[in-house]
Amino acid sequence: MTTTAPAADPRALGLAHYAARGVLEHILARHGVTFEQQIALRAAATADTPQTPDDLVAQVQVTLKTDPAGIRVTLEELLARQLLVADGAHLRATDAGHTLLSVIGTEAAPLTARIWGGIPAADLAATGRVLALLKERADAELAALRK
Repeated sequence: MTTTAPAADPRALGLAHYAARGVLEHILARHGVTFEQQIALRAAATADTPQTPDDLVAQVQVTLKTDPAGIRVTLEELLARQLLVADGAHLRATDAGHTLLSVIGTEAAPLTARIWGGIPAADLAATGRVLALLKERADAELAALRK
């Protein structure tokens, strides 16, 4: 008997995204961190140069396509939890922020390995190309809508 692989479509992409995000959010919840906070903290922690609040808002907005005011609230939450600290005009991740990201990464690694494991490299390469194209097109559509 021959089975046909399901075609990729917006629903399949969304379901895969939310399933994977649900796994990550389960880990984040154990540490009292939201998905948005983790994205903002990671942006600050991995930046090559010190970031101003405006820099971080712009980076997180590119990633999450969300309201800048909400991102500013997220940065304030991270400052209140002492995961970010103001350093002059810049924000930087504290040692506690770096440690938290490391712990989250360590906890997520075996789950990620099980989720992604065993997928042939050629399938991952093809999927990567399709996802990059979808992101490019969606970013262009969003930019047109915001004009």
